[in-house]
Amino acid sequence: MIRFPAQKRPVLLALFLILGGGIGLYSAFELVLAKFDVLVNPSTDLSCDFSVLVQCGKNLASWQGAVFGFPNPVIGVAGFAAPIAVGVAILAGGQFARWFWILFNFGLLGALSFVLWLIYQSIFVLGTLCPWCMVVWSVTIPLFWAVSLYNLGSGVIPLPAAARRVFRAAYGWLPFITVASYLVVAIVAQLRLDVLSYM
Repeated sequence: MIRFPAQKRPVLLALFLILGGGIGLYSAFELVLAKFDVLVNPSTDLSCDFSVLVQCGKNLASWQGAVFGFPNPVIGVAGFAAPIAVGVAILAGGQFARWFWILFNFGLLGALSFVLWLIYQSIFVLGTLCPWCMVVWSVTIPLFWAVSLYNLGSGVIPLPAAARRVFRAAYGWLPFITVASYLVVAIVAQLRLDVLSYM
């Protein structure tokens, strides 16, 4: 069992978990409200529908928008509560066992996998970029990287000392890794949808 002493608590990680979780929760909630609007009034013009390319209506109405039989944003509302709770617990002095960090990491891996699938569906199948969905994508990606690099660098996931040093160094490059991840998605979207021609 790995426990982190109070003076070595990952405070910056905790703050990022709270911030990222809060942004994701708000975005997912906005999508839930948009879905309610469509259910109440199918002809309504959603505030997140800006053009044929940039809209959330098509995504919400598709089967991809309710993969498990209910709107995907419900998953986000529930799921983003987890990083917020973990972040607050860390700031309050909470200490977590190795199994908890690993399960938390697996949860974020599942979230990232789902987001990558949704990105593919949005760009290659639906041909749209949903604004609130993109906000969810933009916080899920760095949340995964932050927790994964922390776990790999701190020894939560057992690795040789040299490998831990590499991941600790990579943790400091989190903003660059995040921007690089965004650029990959942006390039794919541009090549497939020619986003710039709509601006």
